[in-house]
Amino acid sequence: MAKVLLVEDDPSVRSALHRCLSAATYTVRDCGTALGALRAVQDEPFDVMVLDLGLPDLDGPEMLRMLRTVSDIPVVVATARRDEREIVRVLGSGADAYLVKPFSAEHLIARMTAVLRRARTGGPSPDVVQVGGLVVEAARRRASLDGSPLGLAPKEFDLLQFLAWRPGVVVARSELFRQVWLQTYRGERTVDIHLSWLRRKLGESAARPRYLHTVRHVGIKLEAPEPSA
Repeated sequence: MAKVLLVEDDPSVRSALHRCLSAATYTVRDCGTALGALRAVQDEPFDVMVLDLGLPDLDGPEMLRMLRTVSDIPVVVATARRDEREIVRVLGSGADAYLVKPFSAEHLIARMTAVLRRARTGGPSPDVVQVGGLVVEAARRRASLDGSPLGLAPKEFDLLQFLAWRPGVVVARSELFRQVWLQTYRGERTVDIHLSWLRRKLGESAARPRYLHTVRHVGIKLEAPEPSA
């Protein structure tokens, strides 16, 4: 199982995440500072880092830029920061995925699994995700399908990017609303409306899906279409 470096300054959060990841059979080392994390990655190999941005010694994007001079370890950012410009800045600084607190242990593990899968298969660069003919570029905030730009509105892009980071994983509408719209879910139809717009731009519909699949009573998943016979 993968070896995880957990970087979180809040002792209670750090302890809880350590327990959850250890229970999922990850080997976990944790620390509470950016400089401690930088020393750790030079002392021993890790498969993935889970990084909080609110560290006492260095700000998250600065720490990421320093990290990228000494290591290409995949990084899953797990933070309370919700500002869209900050998310873009952090992804552009070298993060591979971005989670907004609060999140479930299952969600964190799914993100880590996706990031590790890309790293082990020698996939595209960290800020680029490809699922079939669909390419999502996080830092540039653009997406294309079979080489053609999709021209997505900001929230359409956010929604697609969120799902693309978790290919094949079913995501509940409530989770989509919390993570993409950064609000508490109260049964709004916002997610369904944006999914409908996104499907139209992907050239599909709920009745005839290609990439966006509804799992009844569970949620939505994005996966590549089956190859044509």
